[in-house]
Amino acid sequence: MQLRTICPECVKKTKLEYTIEQISSEEKKKEICEFVRRFWGEEEQLTFDRRFKVTELPGHVAKLEDKVVGFVSTAEVGEAIIIVALGVLPDYQDLGIGKRLVEQVEEEAVRRKKKKLLVSTSNDDLPALAFYQTLGFQIYEVKPNVIAEKHGKILVGIGKLPIRDELRLQKKL
Repeated sequence: MQLRTICPECVKKTKLEYTIEQISSEEKKKEICEFVRRFWGEEEQLTFDRRFKVTELPGHVAKLEDKVVGFVSTAEVGEAIIIVALGVLPDYQDLGIGKRLVEQVEEEAVRRKKKKLLVSTSNDDLPALAFYQTLGFQIYEVKPNVIAEKHGKILVGIGKLPIRDELRLQKKL
């Protein structure tokens, strides 16, 4: 995969009519399980020194008609909400769905009087890093070798970068 920088005006935008709903049914959880396996190959996510089974967490789905095209799973920890997993099907990326899912989490966090949103990504995932920073998140900590230790080896990631470290970001509310 080759990384490219594209100016926002050059990207063709399509307007979609989709809805955001809370994850409530077993059927939606099964769809999220398929997403998680497709994107990360496993249901368990290690983030902020905790292991989470994504399909057991609260969150939201983005639906286009009856099809789930994106989701976000969250966990509440003290004064923060952690975005444990966020995924949007490739055909529906860059259309604002991921942004809207994160905004939904932020609105909920504010209602619950939380002080910050937390998210982490791997050191190779430059698109995710850029995405979260455009939404106001800032890197505040790097956990060296956490991902490599979880998998027992260094994996090859986006742009053939070695996947080793967890980058932690926060957005103060």
